[in-house]
Amino acid sequence: MGRRSKTTSIDIAHRAGVSQATVSRVLRGSPLVNAETRRRVEEAVRELNYKVDRHASSLRTQRSGTLALLLFEDPTPDDSHINPFFLSMLGSITRACARHGHDLLVSFQQLSDDWHADYEDSMKADGLILLGYGDYLAYRGKLESLVEQGTRFVRWGAVLPGQPGISIGCDNHHGGRLIGEHLLGLGRKRIAFLGDASSHYPEFFDRYRGCDAALREAGLAMEEGLQVDAVSSEEAGFDAARTLLERALPFDAVFAASDLIAIGAMRALAEAGRRVPEDIAVAGFDDIPMARFAQPALTTVFQDTSRAGALLVESLLAQIRSEPVESITLPASLVVRRSSGAGPA
Repeated sequence: MGRRSKTTSIDIAHRAGVSQATVSRVLRGSPLVNAETRRRVEEAVRELNYKVDRHASSLRTQRSGTLALLLFEDPTPDDSHINPFFLSMLGSITRACARHGHDLLVSFQQLSDDWHADYEDSMKADGLILLGYGDYLAYRGKLESLVEQGTRFVRWGAVLPGQPGISIGCDNHHGGRLIGEHLLGLGRKRIAFLGDASSHYPEFFDRYRGCDAALREAGLAMEEGLQVDAVSSEEAGFDAARTLLERALPFDAVFAASDLIAIGAMRALAEAGRRVPEDIAVAGFDDIPMARFAQPALTTVFQDTSRAGALLVESLLAQIRSEPVESITLPASLVVRRSSGAGPA
């Protein structure tokens, strides 16, 4: 018995009832194919277990079939240098790339490097996904360089007016408002904020302003002396909480700009003899897996990393296909646990 020949695009065209040219357009992501035809072709591809010859395809289309994910190193107590918030997003990005038939190249970058220049005139990847960035005002210039180079990219971060490129982000202002309303509802009126509250860190700043808006509606406000800068790490949260305690100003709640900051702050409060939540209510932001296992379990704001990862990939692929793309703000939701005094014991 002869060896079965390899499945070709002609076989896919026959199964889907379309022309070979239409199959080719679907496989290279052309926007000229309607949704129903694209569905039939993709179904035929799966049924026949067709594998795209990426090398030949890239020669024809000048595309690599690869997306690059640039992770910027964060301070962590282990050797990963990955903010735990991004780990679940990394999984959803990987799955989304697989669904769309693309490979994913993951690369660590240091913010001090000229990483933005590495992709000019490069066929490493068809586009970039950017996670993490530190000081936005320093980072913005590199985003502008990517735009000037014509690099297709999308980033996770605050959606800002006039920003370079496309962003997928959370409604940080609403998330901060949810925390403020929650703590006020528990009778907490002097709320400290741990995290940078300036345009250098726009996501943290929006969380601060959202909480402040909730307080102002109640005739109160965030107090300057109760705000301490901190980057997103447990150690920074611990140090910020100690600084706050050293100021000897009265406060009955802490809103930390991230869960990592909140977890570090709770350790500092415990060492200082302050009980959470009895003396000080604590809330974070992100809902990383560690939040539910903290002692006490952490009240926080949930960001949908699964949806975010899928949207990052879909938005980038749309750019690659020269389709119109807009930045997207995802909703935030409150997760109440024991650290604020209102969750289950």
